[in-house]
Formats: sequence, structure tokens, C-alpha cells
Amino acid sequence: MATVFDDLLLKGVRAGEVPARTASSREWFRNQARRTSARPMSITKDRDRIRGRSTIGKMYFFFYDPKTKADLPYYDTFPLIFKVANTQGGFYGINLHYLPYKLRARLMDALYEITNNNKYDESTKLRLSYDLLKGASKYRFFKPTFKKYLNSNVRSRFVEINASEWDIALFLPVERFEKASKSTVWADSRKMI
Repeated sequence: MATVFDDLLLKGVRAGEVPARTASSREWFRNQARRTSARPMSITKDRDRIRGRSTIGKMYFFFYDPKTKADLPYYDTFPLIFKVANTQGGFYGINLHYLPYKLRARLMDALYEITNNNKYDESTKLRLSYDLLKGASKYRFFKPTFKKYLNSNVRSRFVEINASEWDIALFLPVERFEKASKSTVWADSRKMI
């Protein structure tokens, strides 16, 4: 079963674009993903990507139902995160959906500098920590994205996104905000930065 990732990677190969290697290639994949009509359910059906656990520095999609949703002004039910750290009963992640596309790209371009290797395959991950993110101005866009997730409120298995597909996932229009529009969420994020 071909996925949106497979389709765009094949299209990129045919166009001579190599994922994640150059700024122009990243931009090409981002533009293609933005025009794609992907849905969360189609992303979660790819059995080769499904994981029972998540790893720090890797990118994931999953369904989430916040414990304190009644108290939140808004929340994302289908986060796209890089896992940052484990915590008692859950984990911290940077949910890229909280940023408008242009700021997602700027943060991702900075994050490419802290990969553990230059293979951009299933072995590639970010060398992430909260201290690293808050300590460098080039990562300042992470502030509105840093969220705590409780394991008990994760409503699906994790869908792992390989490094060669980060730019595709980054621009897929699959954010699912409740209680506010994405334009409201993004305006608040800009203010926080």
C-alpha cells in the first residue's frame, strides 16, 4: 500500500530531489506536501511505521486526548512531535503543528544541525534536550511547541517518520485543533515567540 510519503518520495526522486540533504531539496518537498490532501487516518494505517513506544529525537504522529482539555484554550488531537524527554507517566515533545508553516520550516532548518548522523534514514534522530532548545536563539521558535503528553491519554500507537520524510510530514495539513482555529493557535504562537 503506497502512502503519501512513498508517493512524494518517488515524485522527488523523479524530479532529482534528495530528501533533507540541501535547503532547496527540503523546500521542494515542503511545497509538495503542502499541496497534498492527506488525512490522519491514512497516515496511521501504514503498518511499517507503527511503533508501540517512542524514542527521544525521533518524529512521530499519534492521536491524543488531553486529560485537562476542559481547562485548555485549545489542543491538537493529532500531534506531530519530536520527542524531547521522558517524564513520570509520560513524555515531553515539541509539537510542530503549533507553528505556522514558515516558522516550522525555520525551526526544522535549525534542528537539522543537531542530527546524530548525515544518513537521513531510520537511524537518524535529533540530539534533543530542553536545555539545548532553550539555550540557543536559533531554536527560539520551539517555545509554543513544547508540550507534555501523558501516556494514559495517547489514543493510538506512534507513527514513526523517517528523517528522509521529516520535511513532508512537517507540511502535511493534518493538524487537528479543538476549541480554536489553526489561525488563532498560530497567532498565539507568534505572540509567545
